[in-house]
Amino acid sequence: MPSKKEYPVSQQHWDGVYSRNKSDSVSWFQQQASMSLALMQRSKQLKTSRVIDVGAGASVLADSLLAAGVCDLTLVDLADSALATTKLRLGDRAQQVRWLTGDILQLPLPNAGYDVWHDRAVFHFMTSAAQRNAYLAQLQQALVPGGLLVIGTFASDGPEKCSGLPVCRYDEQTLTQQFANGFKALSIDYETHVTPSGNTQSFIWGCFKKTIQLTTPE
Repeated sequence: MPSKKEYPVSQQHWDGVYSRNKSDSVSWFQQQASMSLALMQRSKQLKTSRVIDVGAGASVLADSLLAAGVCDLTLVDLADSALATTKLRLGDRAQQVRWLTGDILQLPLPNAGYDVWHDRAVFHFMTSAAQRNAYLAQLQQALVPGGLLVIGTFASDGPEKCSGLPVCRYDEQTLTQQFANGFKALSIDYETHVTPSGNTQSFIWGCFKKTIQLTTPE
C-alpha cells in the first residue's frame, strides 16, 4: 500500500475533515442508514453476499450490515481517520471486516469479487469524465455479473459543493445514463437528508443490476 505522502491531495483533504470534526457532526452523518440498507436488501441473499461499501467513512451502515448477518464486508475510504472511528465503534466486530484505505479509482480490487457495491456520496465527487470512466471501470471489473449496485448522489436540486469541493448533481435521466453501459436500472428514489446542523440536502438513489453483456466503449 502506498505511503501517506504518496496519496493524492484529496486523501489529505478528507483525513483533515475527519480529524477536525466529530464523526456525528459532518454534514453527511446519518443516525441510521435506512435508504442504503433498504436498497441493499433488494439482494435476496444479502447475508451471503460479498459487500463493498465505497466511501464508508464513519457511517453506521457497517453496524447495520453486520447486525443483518452480512459476513463478507469490505469498507473503503480515503481517510484513515474515518475508518479508525468505525473500527473503534465496532469493537470486536471490526475483525469481521476487510479495511481498505485509498482512492477507489486506483485501489486493486478482485475481479468479480463483490455481489453488492454500495456508494453513498462518492460518485458525485467524480467531476471529470476521466474520473467517472475510471470509477466505472473499477465497478465493472469488481462487481459480479448479476450483482447489485446501490448508489446515492446529490440530486439536481442538491448542494453544488460538499466540504469545499465541487460535485456533480443528477436527475433520474442523467444518473441512469451514467450506468447505461452494462447495468439495468431497477429503481430510482429520492431522499431528503437532514444534516446535523438542521439543513436539508436532496439525494437521488439508483439501484442497478449488472448485466452480463457489456457494449464496447467508443
